[in-house]
Amino acid sequence: MFIDGNRRVLISGCSGGGKSTLLLELAARGFAIVPEPGRRIVKAELEAGGGALPWLDLAAFARRAIDMAMADHAAASARPGWTFFDRGLVDAACALSHATAEPPEAAALAAHRYHRQVFMAPPWPEIYGADAERQHGLMDAIAEYDRLAALLPALGYEMVLLPKRAVEERADFILQRLGASS
Repeated sequence: MFIDGNRRVLISGCSGGGKSTLLLELAARGFAIVPEPGRRIVKAELEAGGGALPWLDLAAFARRAIDMAMADHAAASARPGWTFFDRGLVDAACALSHATAEPPEAAALAAHRYHRQVFMAPPWPEIYGADAERQHGLMDAIAEYDRLAALLPALGYEMVLLPKRAVEERADFILQRLGASS
């Protein structure tokens, strides 16, 4: 267990690695959760016929995700207790850096910190699946995971690999690592 007063916890990692399902389990246990910015943006863009979609304009998509992630972070800062994020600012900044070949915005990342431990969903081919909101393949998801795995330690985060287990066991693992209780 690592003691850290920051109760905003980032769950990141490979697309299709079970993050959203894990967040639903944490919500069922009474914890505050923040849904993935990317999925919210994709849904809104598809409904509106917009173009800020990762497969059309990754930079525009990532800029929208950065704005949403910063707003989510600010909202969570006003809440007591643990808040779990399905992706967040680090993920969005990593995507923008990949799209533009520019380094991530250090000031924004420093001003919007998460708990020191970031829980990483590893690539898990057995559960991976594409859908209307996730149109990239597993190899692209693994490349995204690798970029995040390189960026997080550079930002001072400790990456904690989530076990490939049932969702209840994954939630127990996180809560035990944090010393949190529902």
